[in-house]
Amino acid sequence: MATNFLIGRGELLARQVPPPRRKPSEPSVYSLNEARELLVPQFTQAVEVFDRTPAAAFPKDIAVGKVLINPSFIARAYFPSSLLKEAGLEAVGSRTVHVTPKRWTRQGVPEKVPTTELYVAGRRKNFRSLPKLAISLNDDEQAARDLTHIEAFSATDPEDKVKAVVRGHKEAVYEVGVHLLADDVDSEDVQSAFAKFAEQAGVELMDKLGFIVGNLWFLPVRGNRGGIHKLSAFSLVRVIRPMPALRSMRPIPAPLRSVKITCSLPTAQPLSLQPRVAILDGGLPDHHAIGPWVRNYELMDPDANDHADGPEHGLAVTSAFLFGPIEPNGSAGRPYSYVDHLRVVDEAINQEHPAQLYRTLGLIDEVLLSRQYEFINLSLGPDEIVDDGDPHGWTSLIDERLSNGRTFVTVAVGNNGNEDAELQLNRVQVPGDCVNVVAVGAADSTKKDWERAPYSAVGPGRSPGFVKPDLVAFGGSAGEYFHALTPGKRPSLSPQLGTSFAAPNLLRSAVGIRAILGKDLSVLAIKALLVHSATQNNLPQAEVGWGCVSDKLANVITCGDGVARVVYQGELRPGKYLRAPLPIPKKGLTGKVKVKATFCYSTPTDPHHSGAYTRSGLEVVFRPNDDRRKDGKANAESRSFFNLRKYASEQERRSDSGKWETVLHAEQSLLGKSLRDPVFDIHYIARQDAGPTTRARPIAYALVVTLEAPKHADLFSTILTEHTSLVSIQPEIALPITV
Repeated sequence: MATNFLIGRGELLARQVPPPRRKPSEPSVYSLNEARELLVPQFTQAVEVFDRTPAAAFPKDIAVGKVLINPSFIARAYFPSSLLKEAGLEAVGSRTVHVTPKRWTRQGVPEKVPTTELYVAGRRKNFRSLPKLAISLNDDEQAARDLTHIEAFSATDPEDKVKAVVRGHKEAVYEVGVHLLADDVDSEDVQSAFAKFAEQAGVELMDKLGFIVGNLWFLPVRGNRGGIHKLSAFSLVRVIRPMPALRSMRPIPAPLRSVKITCSLPTAQPLSLQPRVAILDGGLPDHHAIGPWVRNYELMDPDANDHADGPEHGLAVTSAFLFGPIEPNGSAGRPYSYVDHLRVVDEAINQEHPAQLYRTLGLIDEVLLSRQYEFINLSLGPDEIVDDGDPHGWTSLIDERLSNGRTFVTVAVGNNGNEDAELQLNRVQVPGDCVNVVAVGAADSTKKDWERAPYSAVGPGRSPGFVKPDLVAFGGSAGEYFHALTPGKRPSLSPQLGTSFAAPNLLRSAVGIRAILGKDLSVLAIKALLVHSATQNNLPQAEVGWGCVSDKLANVITCGDGVARVVYQGELRPGKYLRAPLPIPKKGLTGKVKVKATFCYSTPTDPHHSGAYTRSGLEVVFRPNDDRRKDGKANAESRSFFNLRKYASEQERRSDSGKWETVLHAEQSLLGKSLRDPVFDIHYIARQDAGPTTRARPIAYALVVTLEAPKHADLFSTILTEHTSLVSIQPEIALPITV
């Protein structure tokens, strides 16, 4: 059987095409008069709430109201921009809530479904003018149509902003998110007003540890329960929640970790000198055996001492990247690259107060901003599960830094998988809900019958970002430990388990692809390849995401007879349509054909719009037959290729939420005779602040397509012969690969 590598430069086949014709439609559930009767009293009631609130709570007299959108109009095309402009209001955020509407455009009795709740800000005089504006609108105005799409309106409730409070009356540290305005109110004015309001509430701000992501200012504060509730009355406060602690660095009981097992390490240098890799963790011990492969060891805060458990954890994580799981009393495999270890967790995390978690994020941010590394592992984070309503500061900042798609970051999803499932305490932990990272869970075995390790956190993530973890890799279990190096000059092993080791184990595979195939593949293409080749073992997606990555890279970068794997890489421009042909032989295909496709892209995000978190979305249509009729017009059958059941609950699929996922993956079986010039038509949808935009930037994408046609053993060579712009991506190094 032939061994064929990847086919590259698929993007050279792609071309821009005109948009398809669309029939405009404007459904409605309420008439303008019905909307007035419903909303005018609610506008008036909201103003009364504002008038009862102390003036100090309104910086520059800015208040915030909530606009509940009817579930039939949550698509981005229905964003009420005209009404907000007429009213002098600004959308500063949004979240997803569940509501039973009075009416909807679907048939049947309305039921409880997800919808969007907008936070809108403006001066109190603008809110006072809303009743008059509603009465003055005419049916033919877009602002009037926007009004009929609103299900309810209210003032923000301070108590809704407080997620929880620490028991007792002692002071505690909280994380606060504050809306900043994009229009005519300076951010410094808002921050200054918030500081004065906090002082009046008896709450201490730790603003030196704060940071701004999008239009949200995240900062830690210290106060008692009474002060925190007073602080929530500030109009531009979005969320207040207790500051989480750092996750434990002791995933298994200490007695087991004290067992020492010998092993031998390779003597050769890494396979490639090119990949730039960093492990961000708790440092390295004074004595260890990985010195030959550590290019640089840096203390991000040289004035701080090591965390008690940090160096041992950092060594095991770095060992997992360099060698994967090492066979007890055996020999470790050759590393794919050198590695830098950067200590971002130190003793200061415990010395002062929980707000030091923000200091740790600041150290991580320094690394991300440096743009030195293409591959990074993060096996740490807050002990905090994903929040569907409001993204965490860690998630928001990391997603923003990785939005250009040039860095491959693996993040451990957490070891809380055994916690209460009914209360969803077993869900992925922050920042495993990032959309621009690879969130990694743990498999319990290296054997083919692997399952999710019981401790590995489960999905779903937030939507977008519904499929979490993205992937799983072997991380150890009570029946099959992950053996990693332990402190000491001579190489010895200790049994480990945890997603902390699954994440660098997966990063090892990603770096291995780069080491073998070189820079012809972007990090997005590598991510797409790993998703594309993962196996699910018929396990629930919420447990294993897209599946487990093979520890044999040959399964990822090679294929046999009758199979061709094509990689497309490039840029997508907002609002444009890109047609990506599938390179089948000119004579066509016979028999059954399996088509598998995976899209990956990175995107800017809006943390203040949790219900519309990603600014970029893909609308992908598969056209298996792109023949032309005799009159020259397109006769292209179109069909959905990606099943939205993978990306959202049944209720959420009624919206366009699936379009905003950064990973799309599916496969279909077809008859070869049905494929005539098949193509994917890719429409890049961009938005700004939950509405349409013309200011978006191009985004990088990667598409991997596998064609499997058993009756065409020479499929790979035929494609390369007939499509001369395509090339076989050959290894840059001599490496025996067993298929």
